[in-house]
Formats: sequence, structure tokens, C-alpha cells
Amino acid sequence: MNTSTLNAKGLSARLRVPLSCCIIAKNEADRIARCIEAVLHIADDIVVVDSDSTDDTMAIAERLGARIFNRKWEGYGPQKRFSEDCAKHDWILNLDADEVLTTKLAEEIKSLLASEPPLRAYRFKQVTVYPGDEKPRLWADAHNYVRLYDRRAVRFRQSLVHDTVDLAGHEAGQLTGDALHFSWRTLAHVRRKLDHYTDLQAKELNKGTAGVVLRLPFEYPLLFFRYYVLRRHFTGGFYGVKTAHAFAAGRTARLLKFLRRKSSQTATS
Repeated sequence: MNTSTLNAKGLSARLRVPLSCCIIAKNEADRIARCIEAVLHIADDIVVVDSDSTDDTMAIAERLGARIFNRKWEGYGPQKRFSEDCAKHDWILNLDADEVLTTKLAEEIKSLLASEPPLRAYRFKQVTVYPGDEKPRLWADAHNYVRLYDRRAVRFRQSLVHDTVDLAGHEAGQLTGDALHFSWRTLAHVRRKLDHYTDLQAKELNKGTAGVVLRLPFEYPLLFFRYYVLRRHFTGGFYGVKTAHAFAAGRTARLLKFLRRKSSQTATS
């Protein structure tokens, strides 16, 4: 066992409430080390659920003290729930391999778990960082999700595409620290991720065909406005324009995939 793992166990042992960090991954050899290293001082149990990586993801995670489980990809919700089941502790910090806790957030979690938390779930922001950058751009977009929680009270949903926690009526607190989200490596990576994601979305989309046809002409311009203006990619210069286009075009594709699937079902029925 390496020194960083031993230090992590010593520090986290001081917490009244022990913490498991659960991470899902596939071919994340270039990113998973930063994710794990940022939680070594607060989690004495690190679970990595890998989906048939062909790079050194598992070797790197194991070297940093993680427990490794391999599971065929079945969708975001099922993978996250499986990682919860693998955890040793009931309090879980659930991350993706491209998310890195800031020092402020890690210390905030450590302070929270030094005594019994008053709530069963907590949100924190995952702030987007562009490829090649080490910090977010001005007014960077962010998601604000529940990622720290007690699995005895709340769990991830089973949805293939919506990787969100079902609060089951419980109140969620808000942490003030952020995680840095290195969501994509290149714009080509964005397109590949969206292609896979929209395949799953098209399967879960519960809409009438006529409504989707009527919506289709407006989908791209509305989505471009959402990403470029509302999510403030205009602060990213020309790269921000290309990013907004990639997301708008990629997410519009789910409607086209839905219509193709419906057409195929009609043809074979």
C-alpha cells in the first residue's frame, strides 16, 4: 500500500462518519488519478466501477488504493447504483472520473463529516473547465447535483440517461465549494459522448411522433441559445461558439434517432 493511501486512512479515521467515494469509469487513464488524489484525505474507501477499459485506468486506480470492480455498461443509473452497492460505508461521495474536488470542497466535506450531518444529502456545483485549462473560464457554466449522500436514505435513479439522485422526499443541503469538471478532452470527444448519450435518450424518450416532428425545426436554435447564452459559453470566445454548436447539434440528434426508431418499429410491425 502506498504512502498516500496510508495517509488517507489515517486522516479519514478522524472523521466520525466514514466516507466511501464511488467513481464510474471507462478509458480514463489520463484523468482518474487527479479525481482520486483529490479525495484521498477524506475517503478511506474508494470504489472504481470500470466498464471494460482498454487503457491503464484500472491499474492507476488500484495503485492509488482503490477497490476495482468491472461491470459491463448498462447505463448511468445502473452503474451508479452498482457502485453504491460496492461501497463499504453508507455515506457516499459519488463522482465521475472527470470531476476533481477543489481543496475548499474537500475541506468542507471533511468538516461536515467530523460529526453526524444534519441532512441526508448535499449538493455541490461541478464547474466546467475547457480542455487544456486548469481553471474555469469567466462565468463558467456549472451543474448543481446531489453527489454526497447517505445511501440508507437516498439512492441514484435507475434511469439509463438521468444520473440523478432520488431524494425520496428528503431535503438536500448546499455545499459552497466546487468540483472542477473536465468534461471533454476535445470537441470530437464531445461529439462522441453526445452520440452515445443520445442513443440512450432516444430509447427513453416518451413523446408522440407528431410532437417530435413539430419540435424538430426549433430544437437546434433553442439549444444553441441555451448553451451559448444561458450557459455562458459566449465567455469562451470562438471555442465557446464551437462548443455551443457541438452540444446543440448533438442533442438535436436524439429527436432524429427517436424518429428513426419509431419508423423502424412501424415498418417491422
